[in-house]
Amino acid sequence: MCKSKVNAAVALKATGRYNCAQAVACTYCYEAGCAHDRMYDTTNAFGVGMGNMEGTCGALVGAGVVLGLKLADRTASMKAMRRIMTRFAERNGTTVCHELKGVQSGCPRRACHDCVADAAEFLEEELGLASTGQ
Repeated sequence: MCKSKVNAAVALKATGRYNCAQAVACTYCYEAGCAHDRMYDTTNAFGVGMGNMEGTCGALVGAGVVLGLKLADRTASMKAMRRIMTRFAERNGTTVCHELKGVQSGCPRRACHDCVADAAEFLEEELGLASTGQ
């Protein structure tokens, strides 16, 4: 088993140069068989969640990109993404960016770096990459 990269994903997000999708996807670009720069560009549009906070958390989108590239199988990727999304929602109460950030309620449920950590943890488990004891 490999060492967990969850903390590396959080560290990328903390630089301020990576959105949540990029932080997750770029951390696992090697496992996905994709060059870092290409993965970074591929996930440019998913900062601040899909649709700029209106949709799915970008960290989850990044995990989905990695799944698709790594598994290269539509059904397997969809099933793995469903499991990640279910676990993420169980932990955080939602998968929607503006709800996670508490835009309407004024009470954030989860900080971006924690969303990145959660998505990375669940991705690693799906891919069998590491025991995720950060």
